[in-house]
Amino acid sequence: MAEAFIIDAVRTPRSIGKMGKGALSVMHPQHVAASVLKALKERNNLDTADVDDIIWGTSAQMGLQGGDMGRMAALDAGYDVKVSGVTLDRFCGSGITATNLAAGQIMSGMEDLVIAGGTELMSYVTWYGQSLREAGVKSPGGLGTGNMRLQEKHPQTNQGVAADAIAAMEGITREELDAFGVESQRRAAIAIQEGRFDKSIIPVLADDGSVILDRDEYPRPGTTIEQLAQLKPAFAMFLDMPSRPDGPTFRELVNQKYPDLQIEPLHHAGTSSGVVDGAAAILLASEDYVKKTGMKPRARVVATANVGDDPTLMLNAPGPAAQKVLKRAGLSKEDIDVWEINEAFAVVVEKFIRDLDLDRAKVNINGGAIALGHPIGATGAILIGAALDELERSGGRYGLITMCAAGGMAPAIIIERL
Repeated sequence: MAEAFIIDAVRTPRSIGKMGKGALSVMHPQHVAASVLKALKERNNLDTADVDDIIWGTSAQMGLQGGDMGRMAALDAGYDVKVSGVTLDRFCGSGITATNLAAGQIMSGMEDLVIAGGTELMSYVTWYGQSLREAGVKSPGGLGTGNMRLQEKHPQTNQGVAADAIAAMEGITREELDAFGVESQRRAAIAIQEGRFDKSIIPVLADDGSVILDRDEYPRPGTTIEQLAQLKPAFAMFLDMPSRPDGPTFRELVNQKYPDLQIEPLHHAGTSSGVVDGAAAILLASEDYVKKTGMKPRARVVATANVGDDPTLMLNAPGPAAQKVLKRAGLSKEDIDVWEINEAFAVVVEKFIRDLDLDRAKVNINGGAIALGHPIGATGAILIGAALDELERSGGRYGLITMCAAGGMAPAIIIERL
């Protein structure tokens, strides 16, 4: 099978995902996506007519985020009109999946130059949903609750409730989750201070060239255990809230499958992924294209994998996905120098580390979404870029990236630094 090389990886800074508060919230989502596409073009002197396809991840494809952002953002970025684009949704895993599909197209010999990435403006998603509610448009709450036949087979709850359910099932305490949240902030603060993200972050510019955003807005350096201990659990209100009018509560949805599980609300803003806006893009090329143009690859894609798991708990698939992609690559966990596991909630990574018995020093070395935020469709591409940057900084060889996705899924990818 042919090789798929990673030539470059870029991302916007992540801004606070509240309309009017975050710097990117005033922008059209396609403009934000175009920012990273422009950066790839300029940084790599890219002849965009050579790009075979753009594969983009956006989970909430609604309103301004609908309409195939991959194609529209390419046009907005000034790419050649011959460049096609497609936009996909694997919930939180969309950015990794976009990259995996791009690599697969190249490794199969079907394409030579593909861009993968994603965009999500959580500020817009929240605003749009609120606008629908204010207009009287009702939608069922919870994943899958509009499909009662599906809910009978696989009850799906609020994601925060699922996180608390897993913590209860695994015996992971509030204190342990808080310690994880503080460590994410500490590591991110060091990474920012030492400029570890500088290679990938590109400034987002207005049409007049002025800077809209050139730094991550979300991190809270100096966060302490004492501060987190004062925060009230964020998902307590959902536990006994009806998932739909006259329907079961979110707690009852979990207890339909796990009747004896006693769920205690534990996660809060300091142990959950930050709500932010952002975009990221990765340029991948075939060996033939690299030889023809003289491009210098930074990494190669070793293996990819996808796994489904229990949709009720929904957050536990990263562990099986990592095991599957390691087996496919013919590697062991000891071979991995950098692990990037999305911090959707602290329990996700805490369980992952315990289940695989990993060295914590190698996992989310520069912090994660608890400190930096989680722009849903973009995060997977951000994590791949982060792993690549860290491999180059530390001199490591292999990086493994995976993340949970709603519905009980996880994509995974292993890259090798060149």
